[in-house]
This record gives sequence, structure tokens and C-alpha cells, in this order.
Amino acid sequence: MSKVSVLIPTRNEIFLSKTVDDVFAKARGEIEVVVYLDGYWPDPPLQERPNLIILHVDEALGMRPGINAAAAAATGKYLMKCDAHCMFDEGFDEVLKAECDDNWVVVPRRRSLDAENWCIDLTNKKAPVDYHYLAWPWLKPQELGMHGNVWNERAKQRLDILIDDEMSSQGSCWFMTKYHFDNFLGGLNCHGYGNFVQEFQEIGNKTWLGGGQVKINKKTWYAHLHKGKRYGRGYFISQRKMIEGTLWS
Repeated sequence: MSKVSVLIPTRNEIFLSKTVDDVFAKARGEIEVVVYLDGYWPDPPLQERPNLIILHVDEALGMRPGINAAAAAATGKYLMKCDAHCMFDEGFDEVLKAECDDNWVVVPRRRSLDAENWCIDLTNKKAPVDYHYLAWPWLKPQELGMHGNVWNERAKQRLDILIDDEMSSQGSCWFMTKYHFDNFLGGLNCHGYGNFVQEFQEIGNKTWLGGGQVKINKKTWYAHLHKGKRYGRGYFISQRKMIEGTLWS
């Protein structure tokens, strides 16, 4: 069995239905989509499908519990988590599972999304993002914590290497076996990190330090919306909780 379970934790997202439709339109292998609705119902509602699982809670619990709940409900050999404002390459699922060992975490190449027109944002002159370095906690004093910062120098040096080591990542899309998530990571930890912050720092550092590997796969891509002030944050997190989670990390 090589089914891919796509996990989409979501709260107050206006592009959720477009993201779900895109996943089903672009996948070429067996997939299921598990959407976790964190304290809200989407408008427009999601189209009913036989391989769409909807999990809903009345009271918002946060992104980490949402990812864990979606992963627990998933039945695929592979898990791919993505934000609810992403567009995908044709056949992304087949490309990612073709090169994903049991102890790997794989990240596809990231492009910028024009969500209103649902296409790659051609006004964004930045190159596709392939690499990140793990920044030390005080690099951004206004945002305490470890960060996966874009590593353009490495991208230029290793342009022709299609599957390569990746130190960290943004966290908006990642791919791994369900076995790795359940039995190696043990799910995402809500005890110290809280319910939101430092998602990929936990995933990436636990994987590397435990003998696994994090990889960038440049053979496929996803386009991610940088929400900024125009669209706002779906998940709310207080400054106090953010500081507590980043200090733990």
C-alpha cells in the first residue's frame, strides 16, 4: 500500500476549499485528504468526496493537536502535511513517495502563490525556495526562537542536485512515512512547545539528531501563500505562549 494521506490543519481559512480541490486535481496516485477544522466551519463548505475525511472540534485547540488528530485518522503509508493555502505540481504525490526512506522527512520546492487567481505569483521575483539554514535564537530579537531561514547561497552552489540535504524548513509542507511520524517522532509534542510554534524545528531536529535525514526534493513543487497583513493569521497565538514554546525549543 502506498497511499498518501494529506493532512490539512485549518482555522479561519478562506482558501481551504481551493487547496483541497487542488490536491485532488493534481495527485496521480491513491490519496486521502484529512481536514482538521479547528473551531470553525469553512465558507464555502467543502465538497463531499469518498476519500475526504473531515474532523471538527467546537473549541479551537491549536495546530499541533490538529496535525496529531489528522495523522491518527490517516490510513496511508505516507503523510503529507500542508497549510490550507497551497497549490501543487502535477503528480506531486508520486514524485515525493518515489524517494522517501522510512527515516526521511522530505520537503518539495516552494514557490509563491497568487491565491486570488490561483496560480504561481509571477509578480514575486524571488527564486523558488530550496534550502534553509537553522538560525540561532537571537537572530530575530522580535521573534524569539530558532528559525528556518532561506539559504540562497546554498541554492546557487547546489543548483543541479535534485535530492539534497536540508537543514531546516518553513513548515508549510512536509512529507514522511506514517511510521516515522508515529513511531520515531511520536507525533508533535504539545507539552513544552504548546499548540503552535516551532513545528519544523521539532520535526527536523529530532529527525537529524535521531539518525534520520531531512531532504529537499526539487523534482516537484508547491506554491504557498504568504498571508501577511492582507489575509491575516488563521491561528491565533498569544505572545506569552509563543515565548514559552520557543524557550522550550
